[in-house]
Amino acid sequence: MRILTFSTLYPSSARPTHGVFVETRIRHLVASGEVTARVVAPVPWFPSRDPRFGSYADLARTPREEDRFGIPVVHPRYVAIPKVGMTASPALLYAGSLAAVRRLLESGYDFGLIDAHYFYPDGVAAAMLARTLGKPVVITARGTDINLIPRHALPRRMILWAARQASAVIAVCQALKDRLVELGVPAAKVAVLRNGVDLDLFRPLDRAAARARLGVDEPMILSVGHLIPRKGHDVVLRALAQMTGPRLFIVGTGPEDRALRALVSGGGDADAPRARARVITSSRSASNCASSRWQWESTRNGFNYLSLAPLGTSSLKVTRTGRPSSPTEAATIMPFDSTPRSLRGCRLVTSTTFMPTSCSGW
Repeated sequence: MRILTFSTLYPSSARPTHGVFVETRIRHLVASGEVTARVVAPVPWFPSRDPRFGSYADLARTPREEDRFGIPVVHPRYVAIPKVGMTASPALLYAGSLAAVRRLLESGYDFGLIDAHYFYPDGVAAAMLARTLGKPVVITARGTDINLIPRHALPRRMILWAARQASAVIAVCQALKDRLVELGVPAAKVAVLRNGVDLDLFRPLDRAAARARLGVDEPMILSVGHLIPRKGHDVVLRALAQMTGPRLFIVGTGPEDRALRALVSGGGDADAPRARARVITSSRSASNCASSRWQWESTRNGFNYLSLAPLGTSSLKVTRTGRPSSPTEAATIMPFDSTPRSLRGCRLVTSTTFMPTSCSGW
């Protein structure tokens, strides 16, 4: 079967970790031999590649076409109006992408399905493309697109319209399906397709050797995720003041890198809790992390990919479906209150070493 994957959440050579979870699904789907895929991954138009513009310059540096892992990808430009353009985003995304999709059809790639990821604006724009071209569309809900955006009346109406146009809807967890049903999408139309674990990438390795490479003997806490405020790395860092003994390793990249490093190095007191913390941004260094505990303090995730990582170890009881036998065997989940108090009482749920061989894309 030929499919067309459509999403603004897709990596490029200029932004290699952006939406890598969508690319990973498509790569494995293509590897199954069941489908052939082409990707249309629109990028907001920006006029300058000057590094002074930071991440905006990355948009301008994105190639118009590229090949990623044997899958052809095109990146048409569309107009994105910051802050005030939310309601117009689906129409602008549709208008910027239609010509690129038509060129694919004209080249002989007559796809049988549009595979869209992220409901708003991507899913709505994909539904518009599907109606124009007479193609079926399947839309995957991934988190904020259903948990937050429908709080706005017009986007909510457009999301429900797109769901009606779709042949099927996918949610990456049961909670997102429940939310879609609450919004008015028929339950029978929504399938839950959870994310998997690459057991070649995530596997238990020798703890002693890993700790020797890092030069640590004490217990370790690993806080992994994009270095942005809502991931709560600073909360975990400040919580060290209330703990005795453990070392904290923060693994990730992002705009908060400098602020977190400043927080780690603040004061210069070798006995301060901050002296037990370290920020790691390279995949090579992250491969050496042998943690005693994984900590996620994120305010929201449609599906927390990092919570799957410990399932790659032998320390958890896993059923034949690939899920933990019970939630308490996999993790301790606590309400987020943005203070170190939220970490009190968390227990260590596994003592077996978990080492990702690569953290690329986190």
